[in-house]
Amino acid sequence: MTNPEHGPGPATAPDAAPQAGRPPRRDWAWTRLGTPIGPLLLAATREGLVQVVFHADERVTRRALARLEGAFGGPPLPELPHLATAAAELSRYFSGALHAFTVPLDWSLSGGFNARVLHVLADGVPYGSVVGYQDLADRVGEPGAARAVGAAMGSNPLPVVVPCHRVVASDGGIGGFGGGLEAKRLLLALEGVLPAPLF
Repeated sequence: MTNPEHGPGPATAPDAAPQAGRPPRRDWAWTRLGTPIGPLLLAATREGLVQVVFHADERVTRRALARLEGAFGGPPLPELPHLATAAAELSRYFSGALHAFTVPLDWSLSGGFNARVLHVLADGVPYGSVVGYQDLADRVGEPGAARAVGAAMGSNPLPVVVPCHRVVASDGGIGGFGGGLEAKRLLLALEGVLPAPLF
């Protein structure tokens, strides 16, 4: 199931001066991981796991890598320690052997209200539980922001690890999901919230 593909690229000197209009260079690396919900692209910096991308076929991967090169000021390194940790923990999660991630997270691709919501979600909604959009808005101290909570879930740069699949609609429906509803059902079934699919 776990057949990571690493994407080395030429590294620039870490102390190279950034060009005008370009972000300062930050070290990052990526891999692709086969999972029951399809291939995931994982990207990490020296601070932690920074992005998880669903449906990481060749086209999606190329687009994600171009965005990351722009965000971090240059091409990836062959490997970083947090990347290996994230891939190993996700493999254990999908096998049912891991219920809480310990890989450090780099939150630099999120900010403002969205980041506040995602932090509350990551810290307060454990494996095997779910929360409603309204309840999450209440927990953030913004009771009128249930719709904005939904938008925050859609902006999540770290799905699965920051568990936006655990946020469900108040009417009993499972709500939306950036990875698709089938993936959300599979994740909730893996955690015992929904019955496992019959086929």
